Amino acid sequence: MWKCSVCNYLHEGEGAPEKCPKCGAPQEKFNQLEADKAKLVERSRFSNGLLMDLIGLLEGIEEMSEQGIEDNLDPGCVKLYTEVKEFAAFARQSAKAEIENHMGKGKWG
Repeated sequence: MWKCSVCNYLHEGEGAPEKCPKCGAPQEKFNQLEADKAKLVERSRFSNGLLMDLIGLLEGIEEMSEQGIEDNLDPGCVKLYTEVKEFAAFARQSAKAEIENHMGKGKWG
């Protein structure tokens, strides 16, 4: 795995590309990632993918909860839907923050 030192583009292959497909930097601007760093990129792709899936599910839960609130069958249901909607919003924002933390630590591939 090779990383462009100009734009952080990651290239997977036996060697660095002749020029960066993203920014056009020459091959000399690429550095090969050490095995432990490359493994971290792979792990982060998996974990960040799970977080993205979770965010999508939580958005669906928020929408479903809003429908339940609008339906307004009885106070108990509205209370439950409201609590679930609030928790889903909190959890969704927390997952986004976790991805941002990963990006700040270079755990993004």
